[in-house]
Order: sequence, then structure tokens, then C-alpha cells
Amino acid sequence: MKRLFPLLLCSLLLLALAACNKSTGTAESTAKPVATNPSPTAAAPAAAAPAAQPAAAPVVNADGSSADTTAKLAATDWALKQDEIKHDPKGQWAISATASSAYRDAKGPQDWSAEQAAGEPNAEKYQDDSHAWAPRDQDSGIEWLDLKYAKPVYATEVRVRESLGSGAVIKVELYDEQGNIHKVWQGVDPTTELNYLLVKFPKTAYKTDRVKVTLATNVIPGWNEIDAVQLVGSDKP
Repeated sequence: MKRLFPLLLCSLLLLALAACNKSTGTAESTAKPVATNPSPTAAAPAAAAPAAQPAAAPVVNADGSSADTTAKLAATDWALKQDEIKHDPKGQWAISATASSAYRDAKGPQDWSAEQAAGEPNAEKYQDDSHAWAPRDQDSGIEWLDLKYAKPVYATEVRVRESLGSGAVIKVELYDEQGNIHKVWQGVDPTTELNYLLVKFPKTAYKTDRVKVTLATNVIPGWNEIDAVQLVGSDKP
């Protein structure tokens, strides 16, 4: 009996030790191991470039007018188009302008006055620029810009260079030499950023040297500014 007691005690100790090891042991996880972070200098794989989307064709209205914009052009084509417009021999820039209102009631050559929309474009960035016309208040609803040109022409196009809050133009009208007003386009302005709204229409049966551009300033929140407006046409009907 004395000889069996140490053996029994040893067996009990071995059983207790096995039970302890089971309770504290770790089972192999079925979860995937977390990948180690790559080296900070390792280049991440480049994302696939989206496929180029064809530019949407301008919507042609029943009267033959349409509205397009230079916003859809790629960088090089955009720069070339800007230069082409600026030096178009058939285009002319306004010599004077009036407006429904102007920021701080500016007049003459003052900053943001209607006169700032006369002449060649000189706002170079899409931002608030005192070289462009801005209405007195932002988001105020209907505002207009009335521009006069040196030479009456049979018109085919009006190009509105928008320099802030682009997309708010809703209508373009022309005055004939008798002072009668003719609507040549009305619709949704597709312009974004610093770009031209290109309004095209069948050649007018009358000569014009005056353009009226109407905006709905509540359509595009914030300030809406116009840098310049070009009238395109010729002497011949």
C-alpha cells in the first residue's frame, strides 16, 4: 500500500498537468493571417484608367439653335480652341455693356461692372475676378447682360465666356437694327468651370450689333460671373 500511494499520487499529478495544458493551449485559427504592410517605398499598383467617354452632341432645338461648351475638350484641344475663339476673324468682342445690376452698383470701368464684360477675355482662372461682370447679389434670380458691338453682322453664333458659377445662362437674344429683339436660344447651359457657352443658330435674316444674355442666378449657387461675350457673323446674308 505504501508502494502504491506514490504511484497513485504521480498519476493524479500527470492527469492534472494534462488538463491544465488543454485549458491554456491555443487552437489553430481558421482565419487568414493578416498580411504585413508593404514597404513604404513600394509603389501601389496603378488603378485602371476609365475608358474615354465620347462627348455628348449638343441638343439641337426645333428652331435650329444649339448650345455646346468648350468644357468637354481635353487639355490640348481646349487650349487650341480658346486661342481659335480669341482670334476668330469672324468674331468681335463687345465695345460696351450694360446690365440689370452689378456688384456694389459698379459703373463704368469699376470692378465687376457690366463694362468688365466688354473687350477680350481677361479672366484666366475659374475664380472670383474683378475683371468680369457680376450681378449685385448672388442667387437673386433673373439677371441680364446687354452688349453692344462695333459692326452689325448677320449672326450665326454667340460665345459667352463664363468665369465663375458657370451654367446659369438660360437665354440669348439679338437686337436687329430697328431695335426689335429676337430670341436665338433658350435652354439649359452645359458650361462648367472656366469655359465658353457656344450658342449656335441659323444665320439671321437681319443684321445685329447687340446681344442680350439672360441668367437665372439661382440655378447655380454662389456668384455668377461673365468675362466676355463674342458675336460671330458676316457682312453677307
